[in-house]
Amino acid sequence: MKALLAEVEERVRAKFSNQEGSHDWFHIDRVRRTALYLQSQEGGDAALIELAALLHDYSDHKYNGGDFEAGAKEVQHLLLSLGAASHLALQVAQIVQIVSYKGAKVADQNTSLEGQIVRDADRLDAIGAIGIARAFSYGGSRDRALYDPSISPTLHDSKEAYAQDKGHTINHFYEKLLLLKDRMETPTAQRLAAQRHAVMEQFIAQFKQEWNPGNQDIL
Repeated sequence: MKALLAEVEERVRAKFSNQEGSHDWFHIDRVRRTALYLQSQEGGDAALIELAALLHDYSDHKYNGGDFEAGAKEVQHLLLSLGAASHLALQVAQIVQIVSYKGAKVADQNTSLEGQIVRDADRLDAIGAIGIARAFSYGGSRDRALYDPSISPTLHDSKEAYAQDKGHTINHFYEKLLLLKDRMETPTAQRLAAQRHAVMEQFIAQFKQEWNPGNQDIL
C-alpha cells in the first residue's frame, strides 16, 4: 500500500503542479492532511481515505468540460493500471464520485465513513481564510467580477445549473461556502467548520462595509 500511495502522490503532484491556486497540488495535499486528521479522530480506513483524498480532484468537472462522471472513471482506471486491487479501486472511485458539491438544493449522496471524511476535508478547505483566498483565486481565473450588485445569488436545484452558473465571487459565498458548515457530517469537521464559518461571516460583513460605507445592505 505504501508503494501505491507514493506512486499516486507522484502522479497527482505532477498533474496539478501548474494548476491555478484554488485547485492546485497544495489544495490536494491540505485535503489529504485534513482527512488524515479527521480519520485520527473519527476512525475509518486510513489508506482508503488517503488515496481518495489524493485523487478527489483528479478529473474535476470544472476543468474537464463539465463531465461529472469522468473523475470516478479515470481514478478507477489509474488505480487498476498501478496494480491496485479491483475492490480498492472501486471504493476510491465511489468516494471520488460523491465529494463534489452540486448545488444548494441538491442533497449530498449517502456514503461510507471514509467518504464522509474525505468530503468533509474537501469542504473544510473551501471555507475559512483559505476558502476565501481560493474563491477569489478561482473567480479570477475565470474572469469573474468580485461583486455585481445587479446579480443576486441563486440556490441551484441541479448540478447542471450549478456548474453552468457564471456569477460573481461574492455570490459563491451565498450559493455554497456559507452553506457548508451545516453539511459537515463528522463531529470533528463540524467543530472545525464553526470557527472557519465565523471567519467568512466577518469577511462578508467587512466587504459590505467597504463596498458601501454607511449602508451595508448590499446583498
